[in-house]
Amino acid sequence: MKDLKEIIDEWSQNGAVLVLARVVKTWGSSPRPIGSMMVINEDQKMSGSVSGGCVEGAVVKKAQALFAQHTAEKLSFGVSDEEAWSVGLSCGGSIEVYLQAVDFSSNVVWHSLLKKMQSNQSCLFISDLNKNENWLIEENGSVTGTPLPPMLIKEAQVALEERSHKTLTFEGQNYFIQVFPRKPTLLIIGVAHIAVDLVSTAYMHDFETIVIDPRGYFAKNMYFDTEPTQIFEAYPSEVLHQLKLDSYTFCAILSHDPKIDDNALEILLPSKVAYIGALGSKKTHQKRIDRLTKKGVSQDLISKIQAPIGVPIHAKSAKEIALAIMSEIIKFKNQYQ
Repeated sequence: MKDLKEIIDEWSQNGAVLVLARVVKTWGSSPRPIGSMMVINEDQKMSGSVSGGCVEGAVVKKAQALFAQHTAEKLSFGVSDEEAWSVGLSCGGSIEVYLQAVDFSSNVVWHSLLKKMQSNQSCLFISDLNKNENWLIEENGSVTGTPLPPMLIKEAQVALEERSHKTLTFEGQNYFIQVFPRKPTLLIIGVAHIAVDLVSTAYMHDFETIVIDPRGYFAKNMYFDTEPTQIFEAYPSEVLHQLKLDSYTFCAILSHDPKIDDNALEILLPSKVAYIGALGSKKTHQKRIDRLTKKGVSQDLISKIQAPIGVPIHAKSAKEIALAIMSEIIKFKNQYQ
């Protein structure tokens, strides 16, 4: 299935205007979370979803009036209990949907957003819900668009770190801050047999994968059904400082060799990575705790390690262990969304 970026590229060829609908606020058990998007073209084709089917028809109908006017409009919908049941919810809720007619080819801010998405760079998009004005903010804080109050830039950077969209009011104006993150990265320490299936499973869920192992025999000779994005034949300490260790990075420690695993953990634990899981039994993990404690690593940092790694599904095969690990990573990835 094509992602929204591909659909926008295809539908906006030759300067075609599209209407982008985004969920900017929710109450109760809303069918789709804040930040959900749908794009609509002048032929009334749509891609994406803002409610799982409850209000899409009304949104498409309202979008038709925006094509000629090149304007924006905020719509409010109450989702009844009966409609909520139809999309798998136990009770209804309310959503606000913000519609904007967008020329992605000529509007500098929107075009910059597409370029950031294309190059897999995290960024933030701020919309003034009262004035139909938009800004793009890069990770370093630089802004595309008119000057923006520093407070809004700061709020946006917090949203990026927390991986959470937000609506806020500032000086009487309502703003929607939407996070457009880079693809999440899965760091795999150790080319164990599980790593092969874990790379394939991570790829299925749109993760980039980086494998690190100083043992040349494993790094050079292990056959991967799905090739990792990068593979390094080096100790973790020789590589990790070159990588982004942020809240979009997830780590699986798999080597079973303390010289390699602990070398990685001493760098990863103080970092901002979103998840650290380590392979091994409870007894193996206690030995790991003892080693790290002797090296002066605090108990608060050690407690960040998820061990034994993965959701407890009584996994036996490498594929099942990879599934258990990926399930736990996805749980951590989605906990703020």
